[in-house]
Amino acid sequence: MTVKQLSMPELVEACGELGVANVGLWREPVQTYGLEATAKLVRDAGLTVTTLCRGGFFTAIDPQERATALDDNRRAVDEAATLGTDVLVLVSGGLPAGSKDLHGARERIADALGELGPYAEERGVKLAIEPLHPMYASDRCVVSTLAQALDLAERFPAHQVGVTVDTYHIWWDDTAPQQIARAGAGGRIHTFQLADWTTPLPEGVLTGRGQIGAGAIDMREWKGYVEAAGYRGAIEVELFNDGLWARDGREVLAETAARFVEHAG
Repeated sequence: MTVKQLSMPELVEACGELGVANVGLWREPVQTYGLEATAKLVRDAGLTVTTLCRGGFFTAIDPQERATALDDNRRAVDEAATLGTDVLVLVSGGLPAGSKDLHGARERIADALGELGPYAEERGVKLAIEPLHPMYASDRCVVSTLAQALDLAERFPAHQVGVTVDTYHIWWDDTAPQQIARAGAGGRIHTFQLADWTTPLPEGVLTGRGQIGAGAIDMREWKGYVEAAGYRGAIEVELFNDGLWARDGREVLAETAARFVEHAG
């Protein structure tokens, strides 16, 4: 999504030119190009798919809406397995219309994980709960901290449910380093993502994720926390930014790779 202006073949080609060996994919571009076609494309290019994003949105109260969400998440698990990744990133969902019950919403997430976890395990896929910054709690994700994410994940085996550590969403939280250590001790850091915090945020806030090194977050500090916690997996860069999307995608990808080396390498 950092370079969503590139088609899937263009993305794969650009990764090859830059020597980028890993790629995190989103479901929508994969579906646009075709699931089987994408799997073959990345496989033939020698690319490793680190994660698939995103599943989740488990907080519906209506039984039919809940069933629909679970069906979609089972499809997401199947898609991840087809692409060869063992991690499905989850954005848990916001408050249903008219509801103010955060606790109830989080319990419905736990119920959904209880159903989805064994299904994912059978297909070799782990679920990674991603806490989002509290500004998204009402409409997108009632899980706002790593502590909340781990409280949910730890109800289930680590090989079924863990967490996503994303600098953009947790950098402000003084307890996050301790929670990263907790996640590492339990084998629950399933992916680590980088994006910077820049202000002012754009209207709607979804596209406010800043280029690495452009904002307030010390990337090496957070990389140090996850490495100290035992994480040795791939590090993803995930940028939603209208300014970056308006530029040449290959240029943005090259810039992002260089910024990664400079600020987090």
